[in-house]
Amino acid sequence: MKKKLKIGIVLYPTFGGSGVVATELGKELASEGHEIHFITYSKPVRLSELRENIYFHQVSISNYPLFDYTPYEQVLTSKLVDVVKYEKLDLLHVHYAIPHASAAYMAQQILKSQNINIPFITTLHGTDITLVGKDPSFEPVITFAINNSNAVTTVSESLKQDTLNHFDITNEIKVIPNFICTKHYQLDNNEVYKSRYATNGEFIITHISNFRKVKRVGDVVKVFREIRKQIPCRLLFVGDGPERINVEREVRSSCEREDVLFLGHLDSTREVLNISDLFLLPSETESFGLAALEAMASSVPVITTNAGGLPEVVDHNKNGFLSEVGDVNDMAKNAIALLSNKERLSTFKSAARAKSLKFDMHKILPIYEQLYRDVL
Repeated sequence: MKKKLKIGIVLYPTFGGSGVVATELGKELASEGHEIHFITYSKPVRLSELRENIYFHQVSISNYPLFDYTPYEQVLTSKLVDVVKYEKLDLLHVHYAIPHASAAYMAQQILKSQNINIPFITTLHGTDITLVGKDPSFEPVITFAINNSNAVTTVSESLKQDTLNHFDITNEIKVIPNFICTKHYQLDNNEVYKSRYATNGEFIITHISNFRKVKRVGDVVKVFREIRKQIPCRLLFVGDGPERINVEREVRSSCEREDVLFLGHLDSTREVLNISDLFLLPSETESFGLAALEAMASSVPVITTNAGGLPEVVDHNKNGFLSEVGDVNDMAKNAIALLSNKERLSTFKSAARAKSLKFDMHKILPIYEQLYRDVL
């Protein structure tokens, strides 16, 4: 029997894709018998309860008059040293380059001076490379942290190429795609729940995001507006963020306001996806498209863009449609063509579910376990 590992997982504990993936990975590793230690500033949103083999270490952030902003990287480094030393961890897996990878490197060097060797793996998720990473002030730190990681992974081929294009990387980068536990998305269809929103049997169209500008949430409204002209439907917005107030203002001043609902943050989106007929994701860029994959696992076809890693998830004209960024007319045309043909819609739904199975956790988990053992 292979030795079970003690793994420290460093993440942002928010609703974002990197935090969700890191949390779900840790939970599945724990179910396989590994001892998982989550290290971050608050309990991850997907960690609803502590289970066997799972521990949470909070990074305490104190306020000092000397600092306008507490130097989180240094506080995190100290916490990593403490947890590795006293919990006797085998390795660290850090998600997101800034500041987790650089903090892991500093902790590694401090521990090395105490004759403790701790390798760390860095997983790049997207905006740490495509947005933050393009800031010249961060470039030297990100490059150094990536090149000095004991292993580096990205969630898509697209993100790997972006990383190689933006930084002088000498380290090998391994692509391990995002994943979901597909069995959790096979829910019994709840017609009572659907009738709350589709009171007259309308189609349910859904968008889930953190409402940042890169998600182009305004395009969701434009696409929905065109669909609604021809097909009875209702739009459900799930999530929150800086662009929500602008979208709400636009919807409230229009004739479709009664057909658009804002549900806010939900701990689980599965129930909403389970009653959805179509998922809209008109993002400017997506390193992978975890929200799209979750929709597909719920047998929901996806109308999205051909940006970033989305073409690696959505197959055009098979389980969804890909359009150029900002081409709301094409997205609306594809959506109308699909919703107006029930037989075709049913075929797309089955194909969406089938494609999602390729990204099932139980296919991806062994890849990570092998990587851990290779690094050790």
